[in-house]
Amino acid sequence: MTKPRKHIHLKTELPGPNSRALVARREAAMPLGFAKSTPLGVRRAHGALVEDVDGNTLIDFTGGIGVLNVGHTPTEVVEAIRAQAGDLIHISGLVATTEAHVRLAEKLCEIAPIPGPKKAMINNSGAEAVEAAIATARAATGRQAIIAFEGAYHGRTLLGQSLTSKYALFKKNFGPFAPEIYRVPYPYLYRMVAADGMSDAQKVELVWESFERALIAHVAPEAVAAVIVEPVQGEGGFIPMPVEFMRRLRAACDRYGIVLIADEVQSGFARTGRMFAMEHFGVSPDIITLAKSMGGGMPIAATVGRAELMDKPHPGGLGGTYSGNPVACAAALAAIDLLEKDDLPARARHVGGIACDRLRDMQGRIPILGDVRGLGAMLAIELVEDKASKKPLAVERTLSVVNYAARNGVLMIRCGLYSNGVRFLFPLVISDSELQEGLDVVEEGLLQA
Repeated sequence: MTKPRKHIHLKTELPGPNSRALVARREAAMPLGFAKSTPLGVRRAHGALVEDVDGNTLIDFTGGIGVLNVGHTPTEVVEAIRAQAGDLIHISGLVATTEAHVRLAEKLCEIAPIPGPKKAMINNSGAEAVEAAIATARAATGRQAIIAFEGAYHGRTLLGQSLTSKYALFKKNFGPFAPEIYRVPYPYLYRMVAADGMSDAQKVELVWESFERALIAHVAPEAVAAVIVEPVQGEGGFIPMPVEFMRRLRAACDRYGIVLIADEVQSGFARTGRMFAMEHFGVSPDIITLAKSMGGGMPIAATVGRAELMDKPHPGGLGGTYSGNPVACAAALAAIDLLEKDDLPARARHVGGIACDRLRDMQGRIPILGDVRGLGAMLAIELVEDKASKKPLAVERTLSVVNYAARNGVLMIRCGLYSNGVRFLFPLVISDSELQEGLDVVEEGLLQA
């Protein structure tokens, strides 16, 4: 039985006729490889509410895939875009310098969780930020090898795909991939079924032994330029790295002169209840990659690192035509100001706590809800055939949860190595009432799956 809706207002079935027509045009004009998770066309949005092209109002649990921590169309970001666009839309940081570009670099150096002098390279996308981080690490160390983790996602460029671990969705038919990348297990403790009798600490020890073995069996530590890690795996299933593992990773990088790169494209900018997820671990990276919610909805990214590392690439070795676009930089400055002024890390802890409590309550009552995990408001559920075996729920049944939500007014997307996870990336400005109503729909979807 569905509960009454206060925020979701449906005038048509979903998708409505205008959405169906718009999606048909999309499919005729755009390649099938550019997939979509819902069959909806969107006209406008504000806060955590989205209006589709048929006039239906929905609750957004995707946040533009983690881009909208400050919400849709916040007034301050919109006004910053409008003001900057009226003065200067583009000049290229490779040609001249703008105030917005420099101010953003200065701000990122101020807030990045890296000690000592820092420098920031402004990019256009998370994948570009990763490319710049790897190039910088190689230039700084004179080494080539990169260690990446199972379940990782680092973008869709050739190097990003090479670092990424989910083959069928992101890599199929696209090889050969970049060389000198070495894969190691990520401490995905829930999936260590054979070790279920062990404590979490014992499981971490097992995975760490695999990491150390890789430095003997697969690549010499003296050949490794960087280890790149998501402190909370995103596409891999919203799996926080255990604190002890991260601390050991930092120590190993220090011991062997390896650059530690934290990919915070999805976890950064208040999502986990801190401005950056690395702040949960008590250790610092050498380089951090940022994007998504940094721009308040505009396409922008950054690579921030220790100054002595960031200065190693030769002049002209980093950058691109659009790097430091003044309109995107102005939007990012406004978004970061909102994150700080409105204390959105605290808001993430609040709404994340509400969602986590509701999901754990569902976990106790719904047989297919195997795991609830995450940090702050970066949450996911993992669905299983049964809780004893932890066999991943069939993709079709997982998809039925997402599709039910879309038909009933909540935008959601999947995640996970087995595509049996559902992620929660609602804007941090979502009201408690909107959040609870969206979770009502999620519960209905889980019960019908």
